[in-house]
Amino acid sequence: MNAALLKGFVAGLSYRLGGLGKVRVTRQEVELDPGRRLAQPLRIGFASDFHAGPTTHPAIFGDLLAAIRAEAPDVMLLGGDYVCFDAENVTVLADFIAGARAPLGTYAVIGNHDTWNGRTVIEDALRAGGAEVLVNRNVALPAPFGDVSVCGIDDPWTGAPSANATFAGAGAVRIYLTHSPDGLYRLERQRFDVAFAGHTHGGQIALPDGAPLFHPSGPCSRDFCYGRYDVSGNGPLIVSRGVGCSGIPLRLNADPELLICTLR
Repeated sequence: MNAALLKGFVAGLSYRLGGLGKVRVTRQEVELDPGRRLAQPLRIGFASDFHAGPTTHPAIFGDLLAAIRAEAPDVMLLGGDYVCFDAENVTVLADFIAGARAPLGTYAVIGNHDTWNGRTVIEDALRAGGAEVLVNRNVALPAPFGDVSVCGIDDPWTGAPSANATFAGAGAVRIYLTHSPDGLYRLERQRFDVAFAGHTHGGQIALPDGAPLFHPSGPCSRDFCYGRYDVSGNGPLIVSRGVGCSGIPLRLNADPELLICTLR
């Protein structure tokens, strides 16, 4: 596949012609229940599905970083699938990972492409850039958000997910970080206030109204392909289009996305 894509030449051409889309900022707001209100709003940045390698031109990561710096979220969440084909492609993301660090921290989970291609290399690169990798565990944010926990689960299908471990000892306000919407399928009756997922790319190629031409596999990924979804007994699940390309270097009506969510 690397040879067929001319070692990234096709992705570079696609980027210059607009075929990889333009990074867009999407905004969401989530109101917490009265018993779990925050002292001040928390601005969360979320980006996913980078797919560094021959399918995604590196310039898109610079565009994304510029958007993050302009938005200046309090905390940054990374949703997995950092590479395509080879774990060593994560080196392309080194400047992005280091540059995207937020005041309250950067937190990352692992996706299926990372597991397939060598997750140890990818996890080491994330840590080297200052991101905290969450594999079935949670961390509390610094003050004044000590009651807020980021709960990151391993990839729902290619990893070894455990929701009970992910949420063990979590604070009153729980941010659920999962690579794919199928993290809902692995929830094991745990509670969250807002969940973030990628994996679907919003179809990557969609109709003008945003309806995907191709739905990803997985019981929840098929139904929750892009956007905001109410989840009974929990807060909303917000599914991003992601950033890079999988398979072919083309996005149509599914632009790369930086999600900014304000938690109130």
